[in-house]
Amino acid sequence: MANDGPVEHGYPHLETVRAAITALYRRLSYGIVQTFATSVAPADVAFCDTDDLHLGAQRVARELVRHYRLPDARMVVSFREMTHAANVELTAGPEYFVELNDRFRTHRRDIGAALAHEVTHVYLHRLDLSFPGTRENEILTDTTAAYLGTGWLLLDAFREHGESSQKLGYLTPEEFGYVLAKRALVFGEDPSTWFTSPQGYEAYVQGMARARRDEQQPPLTAAGWAGRRRYARDRRHAQDHGSVPLTRPAAPYSFTSAGREPLRVCFSCPTCHQRIRVPVQGRMRARCALCRTVLECDT
Repeated sequence: MANDGPVEHGYPHLETVRAAITALYRRLSYGIVQTFATSVAPADVAFCDTDDLHLGAQRVARELVRHYRLPDARMVVSFREMTHAANVELTAGPEYFVELNDRFRTHRRDIGAALAHEVTHVYLHRLDLSFPGTRENEILTDTTAAYLGTGWLLLDAFREHGESSQKLGYLTPEEFGYVLAKRALVFGEDPSTWFTSPQGYEAYVQGMARARRDEQQPPLTAAGWAGRRRYARDRRHAQDHGSVPLTRPAAPYSFTSAGREPLRVCFSCPTCHQRIRVPVQGRMRARCALCRTVLECDT
């Protein structure tokens, strides 16, 4: 939890975020991801100053448990002085003990955000889905929360006012915005009206611009003129060098040719980021086997 300190911006964890989206689709399947088409509603996790602290926290925790369809999981929420925003003890269940930073006694509107991260930890624990390393695993947790409909709360908890700041989670604000934009593009759900934080809204706008760029990379037909020109040049190089693989630094695609097989291009699905490999044969449609996105390509 960044508290009155510098907040990191940009996309330093973007590759891990993309790997987390891919891992989520692989572990859950397309069908289960689709069941999270509706985010947790602002009214269901609202917390006002007149609410009883502990009863209100338990109510919000139950709503998040319901969202993740964990009916046999019970959250026992308490408050104490600590460095981090929150902590959960991951056991076999069914009870999970969640500790929240004492700061939330007076910053109650952000209790839902802190609990969203911790309940997502429980959800991933139940799925037996994790990344090696603490930081990578926390990025997986934030990405899962944002993609499955609770992480907008974490971005809405981001605020900067001069030298004062607050941010929850391990993703930067722009990375949260990027994952929320990915979700919005898949489900057609616009979370922009839910933000009470102007800084959170701006991070979402920036994340949406970055997410749309994923859909405008060659060999996709939506790629711009400059990208298409670079792609054509790289394709000619690959065709001239036969079986020599070509991977230009920073290029979103690579070419391979083995034996008598036709030249193929490999690129990431703009939805789930699984690698897709198709023949170089001009205009075609490709369907991602993982997230079922149909892609218009000009290979």
